[in-house]
Amino acid sequence: MASTVPPAAPETPSSPPPASATGTGVADPAPLGLGAFATTTFVLSCFNANLINAGLAGVVLPLALAFGGLAQLLAGMWEFRNRNTFGATAFTSYGAFWLSYALLARYVAPTLPLATAHQATGLYLLVWAIFTVYMTVAALRVNGAVLGVFVALSMTFILLAAGEFAQSADVAKAGGWVGLITAVIAWYASFAVVTNATWKRSVVPTWPLS
Repeated sequence: MASTVPPAAPETPSSPPPASATGTGVADPAPLGLGAFATTTFVLSCFNANLINAGLAGVVLPLALAFGGLAQLLAGMWEFRNRNTFGATAFTSYGAFWLSYALLARYVAPTLPLATAHQATGLYLLVWAIFTVYMTVAALRVNGAVLGVFVALSMTFILLAAGEFAQSADVAKAGGWVGLITAVIAWYASFAVVTNATWKRSVVPTWPLS
């Protein structure tokens, strides 16, 4: 295993402001969810890519609980209020991913048998890879920025899962690097949505697909 914390990458994307949002009194939660996803993913991916000493990986857990987990979960609830099915599903799911990851890393992983722990971690990452791949299909009707997040995130989960099952540090490291790319794309999407909403016009392109 590349670090003492099970590798993962996280979480999560969004969608364009739904037409119904204007009259609901709820602001578009997408920039919050994307920013939370990007920040937590970037920090963890630095460890997965072996850019920072693995002994410091515990710093990911507070981010996973508070920002990647709780903030993104709240963004998902607000997307339900805005009747945005894609955003609600994505943010709620990846918020739950980060919360479960923090629990896994802190309480479960240390108790697993060393000889076979990689199989459990690989399975955990594999099911998230499957979920992310089918969400990528839905993202084809959102916008280019969000689609980029999901394509990169799918590759991240697949590489990290393969690295765990094969016990290959090099494959897991590649997953870390793709995770860094995922975080940068998500930061861009968050920046675009919040900037366009604040300026009340299209300043930063997101390339709508629907």
